[in-house]
Amino acid sequence: MPLDVIRRNNVQVSGAGTQPLIFAHGFGCAQTIWRFVAPAFAHDYRVVLFDYVGAGLSDHHAFSAERYADLSGYARDVLEICAALDLERSIFVGHSISGMIGLLASIQAPERFERMIMISPSARYVNDPPDYIGGFERADIVGLLDLMEKNYAGWASYLAPLVMRNAERPDLARELEASIRATDPQIAQHFAATTFFIDHRADLPAATVPSLILQCADDMIVPPEAADYLHRHLPASMQWMMQATGHYPHVSHAEETIRLIRKYLAQPLLQA
Repeated sequence: MPLDVIRRNNVQVSGAGTQPLIFAHGFGCAQTIWRFVAPAFAHDYRVVLFDYVGAGLSDHHAFSAERYADLSGYARDVLEICAALDLERSIFVGHSISGMIGLLASIQAPERFERMIMISPSARYVNDPPDYIGGFERADIVGLLDLMEKNYAGWASYLAPLVMRNAERPDLARELEASIRATDPQIAQHFAATTFFIDHRADLPAATVPSLILQCADDMIVPPEAADYLHRHLPASMQWMMQATGHYPHVSHAEETIRLIRKYLAQPLLQA
């Protein structure tokens, strides 16, 4: 079982420290997206990187539409990785949808985690008026998914510069586009539908692991209102606005991302 999990998710462990620091990538990416950030923590932590099934060098044959019908299947993968490596008191750094995946995992097994760091997370992407702004109307997401199904390469080319922002560095958008296109299209379509239609607002009060929310300016995926909602309803949470723009600060603004993670890790733990 442990070896199967390690191969399935292409788990890579490095670093000279003992406390686990898990980096979890978002949709359309793989563990390589952390290459500007993860090495900065290798001296002090046991750095754990992995690919979700269907991404990077994971075992694409392990994908099951039933298992991954919602985020619980991905949270189960995270917990199986923790069990395979015997990880406890981990620091989980999750980008985008991985923020919610890590949250669900921490609710199921809080002993595995000491802190959660969520970069550009959201509990729900669809607006739910009058009390919740997620950033999208349902019809907008249906249209995006329809384009994705009809022309996956064109969808990647359209989306990448919008979510990366930082127009002065077009190489970043091209890299993200290549990463999205390298992901198995059928699995990516399934993951996208699962992601954009989540609603985990009701799960937030059950969280007990202290967390940090890092929110960027000009993020077309997660508006400030969605990040504010998450902070208000998530026990023992802190929220910091970044100077970074776009949805991928660990790529476009790696130094700021590293600095803020270190700042948070140096602070006392909040209690839920």
